[in-house]
Amino acid sequence: MINSLWIAKTGMEAQQTQLDVISHNLANVSTTGYKRASAVFEDLIYQNLRQVGSQTTEQNQLPTGLHLGLGVRTVATSRNFMQGGLQQSNSNLDVAIKGNGFFQVTLPDGTAGYTRDGSFQVDAQGRLVTASGLPVANGITVPPSATAISISADGAVAALLPGNAAPQPLGNLAMANFINPPGLEPRGENLYIETAASGQPTQGTPGTNGLGTVV
Repeated sequence: MINSLWIAKTGMEAQQTQLDVISHNLANVSTTGYKRASAVFEDLIYQNLRQVGSQTTEQNQLPTGLHLGLGVRTVATSRNFMQGGLQQSNSNLDVAIKGNGFFQVTLPDGTAGYTRDGSFQVDAQGRLVTASGLPVANGITVPPSATAISISADGAVAALLPGNAAPQPLGNLAMANFINPPGLEPRGENLYIETAASGQPTQGTPGTNGLGTVV
């Protein structure tokens, strides 16, 4: 009876975790660049009451054993980084990654963060930043006199300036990918950081070395 109560408790806790994960996914259904998570479970240790292959008589063996499990536990949440749907925007600074990879941004402590959210803006200093105000990694600054800004498929950022017939280059969006993206640690604000499980970032130009393009 005690075992039954314990096993039921582990099941309820696991299902509560499942509901929490699903609720978080639903709450972020309109979050730009959000990738849904799923809970991963494993069964707990078993009581081996009768070993498989035990002798019942001198001539006979048990074809199966008697193993009673002690429940379930949540071991991880795995994030699905498959390509999501793309939506049209009215801003030239709203971009998305078609394929693999992450935009690299600079966190307040100077370390690198990674995001799939390409809804960029220009702050009071003219820096190209995320919606949370984090600057893109290559420190792209837009001149105050710029009349139009464009971002090409290879991540090149250019601006149309007075006195110039052609857009002038401002820099390139830094992009990176990981051998194990689900190993990245989510930090909120649509950000991820590198971990030992994710592996080190492979950086490059969008559209090269397995990186997606900017659309």
